[in-house]
Amino acid sequence: MNAYDLARGLHILAVIAWMAGLLFLPRLYAYDAEQQAKPEPLKSEMQALLRTWQTRLLRIILNPAMILAFVFGFWLIHLDVQMRGWAFLAEPWMVAKLIGVFLLAGWHGFLAAERRKIAAGTSTRTGKFWRMTNEIPFVLAIIMVLSVTTEWTFG
Repeated sequence: MNAYDLARGLHILAVIAWMAGLLFLPRLYAYDAEQQAKPEPLKSEMQALLRTWQTRLLRIILNPAMILAFVFGFWLIHLDVQMRGWAFLAEPWMVAKLIGVFLLAGWHGFLAAERRKIAAGTSTRTGKFWRMTNEIPFVLAIIMVLSVTTEWTFG
């Protein structure tokens, strides 16, 4: 096994964990938002449980997985630079991948900020909103994975 294969494997594992969290957290937010119509004490008990899960998912899985995905991604870039030089970072496929990473990190930040609003009781998002936006990370993942595996270019 060489360093590149190790870095790539660890990067993929970190991204899988990050994606799992990015896909599951909005579902927990949808369930939380839908508790508004429930009677007390069921509403409060369920929201407390959901908010505990939200916090744990973000702190124990999402945040560490994102950090590891970035660490292993930077390691891959470092190894690629040694093999190919810096020019590959300007290739269309890599630009698409890096834009996708930036957007995923932004979505992660949005979800983290929304968790704070949910915990404070100030979120205005509905269960429908969370269900409609739940697939954003997967669409970005499709674009990024196909970009990296095909290394497409113009012309």
